[in-house]
This record gives sequence, structure tokens and C-alpha cells, in this order.
Amino acid sequence: MTARFRTALLALTLAATAAHAQDAHAAYPDQAIKIVVPFTPGGATDAVARLLATKLSGKFGQPVIVENRPGASTLIGAEAVARAKPDGYTLMLSGSTTYSVLPALKPALPYDPVRSFEHVGIVAMAPVVLLAQNSLPAATPQEAAEFARQQSAKGGLMYGTFGPGSAPHLAGEMYAEAAGAKMTPVPYKGSAQLITALIGGEIALAVDTVSASAAQARAGKVRALAVTGDQRMPQLPDVPTFAEAGMADVSFVGWYGLVAPAQTPSTVMHTLNRAMTEIMHDEQVRKSVSDLSLNPVFLPGQAFRDQITIEIARFSAVAQRAGITLE
Repeated sequence: MTARFRTALLALTLAATAAHAQDAHAAYPDQAIKIVVPFTPGGATDAVARLLATKLSGKFGQPVIVENRPGASTLIGAEAVARAKPDGYTLMLSGSTTYSVLPALKPALPYDPVRSFEHVGIVAMAPVVLLAQNSLPAATPQEAAEFARQQSAKGGLMYGTFGPGSAPHLAGEMYAEAAGAKMTPVPYKGSAQLITALIGGEIALAVDTVSASAAQARAGKVRALAVTGDQRMPQLPDVPTFAEAGMADVSFVGWYGLVAPAQTPSTVMHTLNRAMTEIMHDEQVRKSVSDLSLNPVFLPGQAFRDQITIEIARFSAVAQRAGITLE
């Protein structure tokens, strides 16, 4: 009797534990959710995260808090999320810098962009724009390419970036390859410094985000030559895409993706994916994202992972040809 009683008690205990676990997953979320942003407050990533936090909070009836954890080119925040408890209460919204650029350029990262996370979805695409100083004798990317080729023997045109391995640096190297010209990247700390240098004639060209530079281009302080991506940007409707300009290989487009730590339960991921699908198809949300000079999308799960794999291969090849390395 004693053995039978113990067996029955164990079976009841296991059943209760399983039921409790299922109830816990089914009840998700029953507490506050944290979205880690590995950048300082105020930028586009932070703005998108706060928009999503507000919408998720409304859907879930729980607080959704944005926590900024900048540093080490997003590595600090990304590592923290990769190591967080996989229960759906710690998420991360970051850009392609975290998911494809750094993995392509920097050895021995403290996380793997595919295996360390469960991928909720890419929520916005962020094209960049090629800018020229107004005195440059070029009104199109082809004319700028011709001028750059003429200057190659003299050391090449200088163009502004946000530093080695940044999105503007990779896009600039793609443009130099397409132009068949030698060009010299010059690092700046951010858009404000870069645009000032371009206006002042320190550099001939620059690559910047549309959101940061569209106002200066519309004001005539700099000249916008072409944007990356499949379509023109509403903020710069008269500026062609590189594909329209016959330079389709200049294809760098940044993006923002939401992830959870690896091994987050499938039930939790299903809840997050369903909520994010509804949110990113909401016209008000799409307008808010567009107002940030971003293209709203929703590329879940496998499409997210495919984007990472494709870009790592592409950026690794560009970096190898251009001699870009990050230690």
C-alpha cells in the first residue's frame, strides 16, 4: 500500500506541476514586461520601442517598460537580454547593428544573433541617404560616382560616416564599389556633427539616416542624391532610390527587430507574435512609424532569421573587400 500510495502521490504531484506550468504560460503576461533598448533615450530605436510598449501594454493590460542599456555598440544590452530568464518578461528592440552588422564584422561576440534569441519580428525598415555638399559638381549619384573616379588618383573623395563598421560606413563602401572609385571614410560622432562637416566642406559626401537628414536636405543646406531601399521615402519624394539610379548593389537598409531570450516558451512566443501582428497592422501605428522616417513592416520568425543570415553573408563580403575590421 505504501508503494502504491507513493506512486499515486508522485503522479498527482507531477500532474499538478504540469498543470501549474501550463496555467502560468496561458496566463502570460501577469506582470510587467521590460523592453531593453541598447541605445540612449531619444533616438529612433527608443521611439519605436516606446510606441510598441504603449500598444503592448494596452493589449496585455500590464505595464510595459522601456529600459535603455547603451554601451559597447549595443553589446551590453544584447548580452543582458541573451542571458535573461526566458519567460517573456524581458525583450529587446534593437537595430540591424546588433543582429547582422556586428556579427559580420566583430569576432567572438557574447551572443549569437540567431541561437541566442527567439525572434518576434522585424517592425521597421530604415533606409539611408547619400548626401553631397552643395558645391560638389554632381546632382545625381552617377555624376558623383564619375567625379569620385576622377578624384581617385588624388586619394579619393572623403565621405562622412558614424565610424568603422557603422551603417553609413557599409553603405558608403557599397557605393564606392558601385562607383568603381576609391573613397575615404571619415568618422563623426553623430548626424549633427556629420551634417555640419558636410555643410562646411570638410567632406564631399556623407551617408546618413533619412530621419536625421531629411530636414536639412529639404532646406537646401545639403543635396540628397539617392536613398537605399525598394521605394522612395515620403520625406524626400524627389530623391530616387539607388536601384532607380542604376546602382542596385547599394542596398544597405537598416531595420529594427524585437526578440526574446532563447528558449522562451512557444506559448509565450505565440502570444507575443499575435499581439505584434495586430499592432503592426494598425494604421495609427504604421503612421507613427512612418512619421519617424521609417517604413513600417512586420517580418516574423523565419523571415527575421533569414534577414540576419543573408545580411551577415553580404556585410562580411563587403567588409573583407574594404578591409573593415572591428576588434
